[in-house]
Formats: sequence, C-alpha cells, structure tokens
Amino acid sequence: MVVGVAPGRTPSRGRLALDWRVRFAALAVIWGFSFLLIKVGTHGFAPFQVTFGRLLFGTAVLAVAMAVKRERLPRGRRTWAHLTVAAFLLNALPFSLFAYAELTIPSTLAGICNATSPLWGMALSLVALSEDRPTRRRVAGLGIGFLGVLTVLGAWQGFSGLDFTGTAMALLASLSYPVGWIYVRRTLAGSSSSHLSLTGAQLLVATVQLALITPLFTTLPTSFPLLPLFCVFVLGALGTGLAILLQYGVVAEVGPTTGTMVTYFIPVIATAAGVTLLGEELTWNTPIGALIILAGAALTQSRARRPADGPPKSAARRWRFAAGRPRSAGGQP
Repeated sequence: MVVGVAPGRTPSRGRLALDWRVRFAALAVIWGFSFLLIKVGTHGFAPFQVTFGRLLFGTAVLAVAMAVKRERLPRGRRTWAHLTVAAFLLNALPFSLFAYAELTIPSTLAGICNATSPLWGMALSLVALSEDRPTRRRVAGLGIGFLGVLTVLGAWQGFSGLDFTGTAMALLASLSYPVGWIYVRRTLAGSSSSHLSLTGAQLLVATVQLALITPLFTTLPTSFPLLPLFCVFVLGALGTGLAILLQYGVVAEVGPTTGTMVTYFIPVIATAAGVTLLGEELTWNTPIGALIILAGAALTQSRARRPADGPPKSAARRWRFAAGRPRSAGGQP
C-alpha cells in the first residue's frame, strides 16, 4: 500500500535521509518474512484462523496509532460500503488465499507469486483505467513478466511436480490486489478521510469478515502452539499493522515511486528466508524466473518523462487519490 503527501510539502533531507532508508529496509524485511510466518502459522492453525489472527493484531496496531493521533473512523454509509468491498479484495481474500496456498506450496513460491501483482495490475489498468495508456515499454514488460512466471513454474517440463491448486491460489491472491486498487481508485478517490482512518477502517471490516467466515469452516483450536501463535502475532502486528505505518512514512518522505520499490525486494527476502530457515528446495528456474518477473514488473511501472513545462492536467486528480487512499505496485503480502 502506498500513499502520497500533500502537494507542496517537501520532506526535509539530511537527518531524515537515514531514517527513511532504515524504515524502507525494515519494511522489505518484514514483508519478505511474511510468507515464512504464514507457513509456520499454518503448522498450528487453519488458514482462516491465521488470517483472522493476522487481521486482528494488525487492526489493533492501527487502532493504537489512530488513538495516539486522535483520528476518527470515516463516516457515511457509502464510504463504509466501498470499504467493505476494498477490505475483501485487498485483505480478507488475498490473505486467506496465501494462507491456503502455503499448505501445499513453498513459501518461496508464494513470495514470487506475490511479485506478479504489478503485472496483473498493468494488464487490468489498460482495460479499466482510461488514463493508463499502453506503451511499448509497458507492454513489453507485461510479456517479459509472464515469461518469468512460466519460467518459475517450469512450463517446459509440463509443470511437473507443481501443485496446481496451491499455485493458482497464490496467483489469484496476487490478482486480487490490483482489482482492489482499481475499485478503490474508482470509488474512494478524493475522500476527505485520512489515509490512517481509511486503512484502519478497512482492516477493521476485514477482521469482521473473517470473524464471520472462520467459524463456518473451522473448529476452535484444541491447543495454541507457541511458535505458530507467535508467528501469527508477528504477521499481524508487524507484517500488517506496523508495515502499513512504515510505508506511509516512507512514501510521505520520498514519494510513491521510491516507496513502491520495496516490491522488488520482497521475493528476494522471501526466497532467502524459505531456503535458509525452512529448508525449502530451490531449483535454478525459481530465482531466474523471479528475476525475469521483477524485470518485467519494473518495466510495467516505468513512465515516460514529463515535459519540463509542468504536470499534466490530470495531476490534481492523481494527487487527490494519492492523498486519500493507498496504492501500491506490488501488494501487501
């Protein structure tokens, strides 16, 4: 998730320069380790329970932040109706799909599938958003990115040894993020509520959604193993709650272009964590395919240079959206 800063507000340099780099690195590590935390969490709890715990602890962190800053929840039925859809598409659905996917696929593969989100976003935005015009570079990036997906999945081997259901769930989770972003962009752009207020409300609604769904598909745990419980807590408090606050600060200081670059570090860290700490196997095509995906994703996010005589007419509209709702190139894992 990414937000913008108010027009005319320029972050100071010098003393704050180190701060945003440290937080940027922390954000990459936290989100990179999220897939390992999901994997370990599912060793002790059902996927829906992992997701519910994640959302509950994440919402608690944002509730504390809102209390400290004296922020109020958004008002208006229409806003809450749109937030309900956004909570499902950006939180409840993808978080649950990743948790279910990691029952049968390695955390490394789940992290790499997450990196396809910018590719899905590029493909969807060409159809759904009139201001996102295709360029040769971005279309080429789209093709390169999906070539990387086929490389990771080992298409030339007939997808041998691949769990189709788990992989499809992880890819669907990655697709859910840009669908949610486009929905938010069309419905909540220019909202008078703050980023923190909207995001806190969104996580609250997602938590309620999982609170209703989880009892229908799971039974109460008979035990609470310490390590999986700890991983669910860290996944929610750090990987969801704190990570959102960190990214908001980073983007506010250095802008969304630099802030979204965290996307390209997530699969690298997820792969390193899965291989070194969980002992997951890594074949040559996985890192090579991941690099191809990241290269394609980077091309899809590239923009033509603006003329020196000023911003385009739609700049004000984008600023209103950036200030009102988060947007990301890669997706929160």
